[in-house]
Amino acid sequence: MKYLHNVSTLRYAPEKCVQCGRCVEVCPHGVFEVDDKRVVLTDRDLCMECGACAMNCAFGAISVNSGVGCAAAIIRGMLTGGEPTCDCGPSRSACCD
Repeated sequence: MKYLHNVSTLRYAPEKCVQCGRCVEVCPHGVFEVDDKRVVLTDRDLCMECGACAMNCAFGAISVNSGVGCAAAIIRGMLTGGEPTCDCGPSRSACCD
């Protein structure tokens, strides 16, 4: 499930990656996969910014601001049944106006 396009705070530094595959194991949305024995980022827009990948990367190859941004606002809106708000739009009432 994609939430919004081009707003995820997820960053991946493949030069720091040791190919342990832990991120592939813990990511609930398949943002990472192993391709020819290398971990690759499949689609940043699939990231829900939960932070599981970054918390489990002992080599600092992944960073994400979990629980912030538009993806988190969408999730909060879905859970509460309200409109998503992340204070990033000019009206500060709708996510990413």
